[in-house]
Amino acid sequence: MTDSRLRQVRLNLARSQEYPSGSSTHGYEFIAPLDEDGHIDADLWKKHRKECRVRRFWEGEPDDIGHLVHRPGGSWAFHYDIDGDEDDEAGYRFGAHAFKVGEYVSIKDEDGDMHTFQVVTIDRI
Repeated sequence: MTDSRLRQVRLNLARSQEYPSGSSTHGYEFIAPLDEDGHIDADLWKKHRKECRVRRFWEGEPDDIGHLVHRPGGSWAFHYDIDGDEDDEAGYRFGAHAFKVGEYVSIKDEDGDMHTFQVVTIDRI
């Protein structure tokens, strides 16, 4: 049974020097339990961690599939577990951030580069 607080969040690459208009072909879709304020609920995540999947889509590259993971110390990251050959990508302050359409979040990629993304959709699953 799916918990009614699980949401699919889509993040598109925000405006940057390389992409002045942002990009809908670069981003993430992930499932997370969000509370009524849009924060990730760590306790609920523990109960549904297998359902908390992520898909990284990046034009010109194959999709990466993995999980949303809660690291020691409280930070959140995307862990790619299909091939197992990539480093985690860390969400900057995901624990404190409210996920709401139109808001911006940052993610540090496997190379250590920080990118900004805009929350474009949040859907019930």
